[in-house]
Amino acid sequence: MSSNTPTSTPSADDAPVQPEPAFGWTAYAEQINGRFAMIGFIALLVVELVTRQDFFTWIGLR
Repeated sequence: MSSNTPTSTPSADDAPVQPEPAFGWTAYAEQINGRFAMIGFIALLVVELVTRQDFFTWIGLR
């Protein structure tokens, strides 16, 4: 005999909750700002590596 166990189907309650964009100092805004800051920092390191100059020389301040 096989057991008839009910299988669970995904419902709207099981879906992960996505943060809603809002204006102001929200956790979502801080998360996005942090990600863009990390991308910018890596881009700065790549520019310095490729040009063999520091950032201030690259933008003309030295």
